[in-house]
Amino acid sequence: MLTFKTIELKDRETINSYLEKQNYRASDLCFTNLFAWGKKFDTQFAVKDGWLFIRFKDNNGRNSYLKPIGAGDVKESIASIMDDHSQFDTLFQIRGLTQEMIEEIEESMPGVFEYKLNRSVSDYIYTTEKLIHLKGKKLQSKRNHINRFKRENEWKYKSLTGNPQLVSECKSMLDKWMQLNSEEKDPSLVFDDYATTQMLENFEYLNLRGGLICVNNEIAAFTIGEPLTRDTVVVHVEKAFTTIHGAYNMINQQFVENEASGFVYVNREEDMGIDNLRQAKLSYQPDIILEKYNARVKS
Repeated sequence: MLTFKTIELKDRETINSYLEKQNYRASDLCFTNLFAWGKKFDTQFAVKDGWLFIRFKDNNGRNSYLKPIGAGDVKESIASIMDDHSQFDTLFQIRGLTQEMIEEIEESMPGVFEYKLNRSVSDYIYTTEKLIHLKGKKLQSKRNHINRFKRENEWKYKSLTGNPQLVSECKSMLDKWMQLNSEEKDPSLVFDDYATTQMLENFEYLNLRGGLICVNNEIAAFTIGEPLTRDTVVVHVEKAFTTIHGAYNMINQQFVENEASGFVYVNREEDMGIDNLRQAKLSYQPDIILEKYNARVKS
């Protein structure tokens, strides 16, 4: 039997000891996301026989699992979560599976599962070179927004990395941003606020990277991210005031240039099925859309 417990800050070292050994580039497999969004998804973990197990609730409150992370018999690890799920009266499902993960499962237990694409949680991945230089006709509008931002504003980029006072000031900016966007009546904003606050309050402990842009000595935008794998940085949070033209474009470009230029890829996470967010992420011409699938036992 697996013994699951809620993910706490003090579990970071244990969980990362498993996550650091994988190279899937999937944003789900990151301690910061598991911890910061744990309140929304009731995320829990268990460790047994060299495997890390993650259990959480999907948007419909159904217990779900990520693919176990570890070394050894994949079939045995999946048998463990299937056995754990026998206590629930919902269908067993593994979520967030990349094609690489599916191949590993099929090699160990062929034909057991059927897989369905979950486009809304698929990750958008770009080369750092693309996001820094924004070359080509398809990204001309991004360059135009940035050039206009530079013309119209007295601005400065500041790194959050190693600057706790600036991190604290970002919380004040977040509060203003939430007030301006609260009219959208989007219930997920409550969890967005909670997750972002967790990242800001535990910025140094989580070993995060970040940057902000000041306009007229006030914070206009900030971003939080961190290394996800050996060659990929993940962007967790990006906030900007839309009243300042091009602020989002500017913080996107500046964060990658200043905090992520030593990496090959930037994972900007999923679009959550939100149409305008999908269009925004597609407009940057992703180099990889890391498709994720849900698995259920074939009937």
